[in-house]
Amino acid sequence: MGERCCAAVRVLVLQAAWALAGGQVRYSVPEEAKAGTVVGRLAQDLGLEAGEAEARRLRLVAQGRRASVEVSGASGALLVSSRLDREELCGKSAPCALRLEVLVERPLRVFHVQLEVTDINDNAPVFRVNEEAFNIAESSVPGSRFPLEGASDADIGANAQLSYTLSPSEYFSLDHQENNDKSTSLGLILTKSLDRETIPVHRLVLTASDGGRPSLTGTMELVISVLDANDNAPQFNQTVYKVKVLEGSEPGTLLVTLSATDPDEGINSNIIYLFSRHVSTKVKEMFTIDENKGEISLQGKLDYEEIDSYEIPVEARDKGSPPLSGHCKVLVEVLDVNDNAPEVWVTSLSVPVPEDASVGTVVALLSVSDRDSGANGRVRCWVWPASPFGLEATFAGSYSLVLREALDRERVSEYEVEVRAEDGGAPALRGRRGLRVAVSDVNDNAPAFAQAVYTVLARENNAAGAELARLWARDPDEAGNGRVSYSVWEGGVGGGWRPASSYVSVDAESGRLWALQPLDYEELQVLQFEVRAVDAGEPPLCGNATVQLFVLDENDNAPALLPPAGSAPEAGGVAGEAAAAAGSGSVSGTLWAWAAWGAPAGQVVAKIRAVDADSGYNAWLRYELWEPRGKGPFRVGLYSGEVSTARALEEADGPRQRLLIVVRDHGEPARSATATLSVSLVEAAEAALAAAAGSPSSRSAAGAELGAGAASAATNVWLVVAICAVSSLFLLAVVLYGASRWAPRAAVLSGPGPTTLVCASEVGSWSYSQRHSRSLCVADGAGKSDLMVFSPNFPPPPPGPAAKDTQPEPSALLDTVSGLPLLSFARSLTPLPLSAQCLPPSLLLLFGARLRPRVHGSIDA
Repeated sequence: MGERCCAAVRVLVLQAAWALAGGQVRYSVPEEAKAGTVVGRLAQDLGLEAGEAEARRLRLVAQGRRASVEVSGASGALLVSSRLDREELCGKSAPCALRLEVLVERPLRVFHVQLEVTDINDNAPVFRVNEEAFNIAESSVPGSRFPLEGASDADIGANAQLSYTLSPSEYFSLDHQENNDKSTSLGLILTKSLDRETIPVHRLVLTASDGGRPSLTGTMELVISVLDANDNAPQFNQTVYKVKVLEGSEPGTLLVTLSATDPDEGINSNIIYLFSRHVSTKVKEMFTIDENKGEISLQGKLDYEEIDSYEIPVEARDKGSPPLSGHCKVLVEVLDVNDNAPEVWVTSLSVPVPEDASVGTVVALLSVSDRDSGANGRVRCWVWPASPFGLEATFAGSYSLVLREALDRERVSEYEVEVRAEDGGAPALRGRRGLRVAVSDVNDNAPAFAQAVYTVLARENNAAGAELARLWARDPDEAGNGRVSYSVWEGGVGGGWRPASSYVSVDAESGRLWALQPLDYEELQVLQFEVRAVDAGEPPLCGNATVQLFVLDENDNAPALLPPAGSAPEAGGVAGEAAAAAGSGSVSGTLWAWAAWGAPAGQVVAKIRAVDADSGYNAWLRYELWEPRGKGPFRVGLYSGEVSTARALEEADGPRQRLLIVVRDHGEPARSATATLSVSLVEAAEAALAAAAGSPSSRSAAGAELGAGAASAATNVWLVVAICAVSSLFLLAVVLYGASRWAPRAAVLSGPGPTTLVCASEVGSWSYSQRHSRSLCVADGAGKSDLMVFSPNFPPPPPGPAAKDTQPEPSALLDTVSGLPLLSFARSLTPLPLSAQCLPPSLLLLFGARLRPRVHGSIDA
């Protein structure tokens, strides 16, 4: 037996047919092959290189039953691992083909292998019993046929084709027939009339031989007893009954009613029905027969998937003595119903899936089966929800779950996928299998700030290390891909380039914005820079946000007094000392001014100039007369700083008045500076002569009376005025004396000569500035600076109530001086040609141009 098996193995291995149709490899191996027998070089047939099988983990996928084969990890060969018994694996099914699935990794692929186990003649025919007894009436006529139960052979094909022989006998012969339904009928034929008195018992040997090489045999002894009497056996109206019944039919269902007749009379014609003695136990458990009516009914549960047909031998026996029997066969065909739902199995699952996985990536391998047949076993599969995954059929009953759409972990981090299967039955049955597919993160999102531009307000003089703001950037990635760090990106500050990192710093983890040093509004008003947020992914991604830091002004600067414009060095020195002292809140130095006795109320004698480095209300200045209090001869404009007469000056007022003027801003708390003004009361002619002589005192008085225009005239103009004053001193004194006698008014310098024009510069503006520049244009000459405006040489108005010191509107800031109406240029002043910008020479007050808006009181004395 062993030599025969080895020879068959060698022949079949040499003749193994390999086919790669539809991704399937076929092998053939005889049953009973020894463990370790090489079925085929699987790795080589799959196109793998030497050593690649072990590296890529070539292996078999279990299919729910022992395959008895394995893959060698070293060689990649398919080997027999345990005993292969075709009869145990497939029974009578032919061919016996095992479906195997083979997996390789990197990349993951599946191959289908069909292993056919071929039959060898390893099973001899076997009869159900070793001895079978018969009772045959002696009256039986020659040619009578008595059915015999044949042998069974577990092999298939030629190895299961049985032939029968009967030991030599002159009374009996063997009848072996094959029916149209491929079933065999074996019977014993009486060839000669029996004589019980001669031979009461006949013993014969029935031998069954299979078609194998060499042939195997089995035997059964037949014991035939010859009976006398009842000589007619019952006869069925059909030799074969065919019945079809649905699987799952209820117990008690009537399948068929048999009918047999007996020509005898009396008790010899009474027939009972029963299963033949050689009926299988399975048939007895599944069916029952009514012995009187011949009705065969169902008593068990039919299952098409287990047994799809039954063969039931039935005997009709009379009650004669001895009883005679007739025989028939009932073939029951079980019809399939859709009683099995499809089954879905996951054979391989590759999770988590990276969110940047390409479309078509295989996520899982699945196997789908349905035990039903025909349309009931045809399965349709799909995946729910329909996206982002789909199914692709790789082989009959095998599917791949693949990626159909791009993934985004930030939108969906995990998918609950259900693979559904539906058969073609009516009604259709469904099966399902749930999978959980996790999505792994990749760094595909840059940090994003909540705002593109952050506006931060910070008060000046803040403490170093104070928190200014908190910035936050969101990165929807996870772990290191979503961990954000912050940094300041250097940019420009003010008019030049200065590093923003010298002013502020940002915490790398929290995004808190800190001040590195106290901020000074007077040095820096706006700081604009960028903050960059970078994640910890690979490669790192970043996002930017612009931060605009506005420094808010604090009232940290006291008003500072300015020297009179165009004053001599010594006068300027006194004013500078006074301004420096005012900055610290003390009085130092004295300003001088002259006023003529008899000057009317409202006559401007001087103007206090001050500036505050702060802005807004902190730089809005007001002027107060601190000493003398009460009803003195002078008053000061609340916002203009002009010192003017409160009433007509009299000799009783004394030769000199000392005024203490306080300059305050509107900040909280308010800061202040003080100025001391000494006003000398003289005759009008003396005041004019002092002004014409160009002495420091006369220039101060003249500057106080003439207003803001005459103090800053160009140097060449002053040289001309000085020469004219020396050469015509006497004439000027006479003119001034006459003017003071006949038309008392403020001392005004007005000399003969051609008409002069005051011009506005083509580039001038009406904004405030700490710069005070003035120019005088003669005829069509071009101006050197912004604008000069002179008041007309008209008699002063009659004394009246003093104008209220109120805050002037920006548009009316230049409307009035000394109670006389002036031209208002606010809002409407536009650059004009030089000829159109010249004004009549009858205006006296000079206004500076380009004044900064935060310096409201900077009008020169």
